[in-house]
Amino acid sequence: MASTHGALRKALAAAKPDGSAADSLQMLVQRGLDRLPPPGGRATLLRWQALATVAEHDLSLVKLYEGHTDALAILKELNQPPPESTTDTWGVWAADSPQGRTAIEPAGEGRVRLRGRKCWFSGAGHLSHGLLTAWYADGTAPQLVSVAMRQPGITTDATRWQAVGMAGSASVDVIFDGALADLVGPHDAYLTRPVFWHGGAGIAACWYGGARALAAALRGQPVAGPSPSAAAASGQHPFRLAALGKVELALHATAAVLREAASWIDDNPRQDASRVALRARLQAEACAKTVLDEAGRSLGAAAFCRDARFARAATDLPVFIRQTHAEHDFAALGERVGCSRADPWLL
Repeated sequence: MASTHGALRKALAAAKPDGSAADSLQMLVQRGLDRLPPPGGRATLLRWQALATVAEHDLSLVKLYEGHTDALAILKELNQPPPESTTDTWGVWAADSPQGRTAIEPAGEGRVRLRGRKCWFSGAGHLSHGLLTAWYADGTAPQLVSVAMRQPGITTDATRWQAVGMAGSASVDVIFDGALADLVGPHDAYLTRPVFWHGGAGIAACWYGGARALAAALRGQPVAGPSPSAAAASGQHPFRLAALGKVELALHATAAVLREAASWIDDNPRQDASRVALRARLQAEACAKTVLDEAGRSLGAAAFCRDARFARAATDLPVFIRQTHAEHDFAALGERVGCSRADPWLL
């Protein structure tokens, strides 16, 4: 896997500066750089290191890359056949909203038809396949299905996608009108499987990689990314050094939490990882906020206006970390701590 990290960095450095996130994903898949260790498979940290590496380069790309690699892991976990083509690109779309819900209609021979709208469909206009949650008429729990995106009965609606941050992820709405799909796993398998929270924790590694990209500017290094960059920091101004010290603490603490989380998941692959995942996500979110604030305050407007990579990363990261559920996640973590029988804070 160490060689995979080197290959990832080399491939990303050679990616076309004007290419789309979908193009870059296709390039990584064609080179076999999507074949990551499964979460909970004794190499979770290596998986997260790959996600952080891609995130440091481009957050819109890692949004698609994480979804694709998550789809491969889910198919394997639920004993589904792997993708027929090693060049297929996949996504996972499990968000539901008041504006849309996808319904399931039986189609015979173990297949179903999909009808309705699915929102927040990242990369839908470019990916070949997807795993998504859909609903039976009784509405009791979601069913995971796989769908080939290039078939009749599927259209995309980008009219509501007005994003500036994370614009490259192209998270549009999809309208299904009788498209064929296959059931994946038993009813409610997506949410009840132990590895559900492993994937949720992996998102924190993406946020960490995005924060690390911005922090590079404080060290006088170019921000990683697909567009031209100038090193935003120069000299040893004491305020900039103070900001760098704060960023060091935030990144170091987050890396420690992620390493601990990965180790716990590998040691307890079938246990409830919700507390571990929530802690990792909230820590990574706090870290990203610290880096955004300190880098922006110490580097000033020039970094946002004259450094294309910094400006793009600083615009993408606040949008990406909003995948958390804010105070709801803190309450969920507090509930789990309150139910713990052991002292949760022993050194």
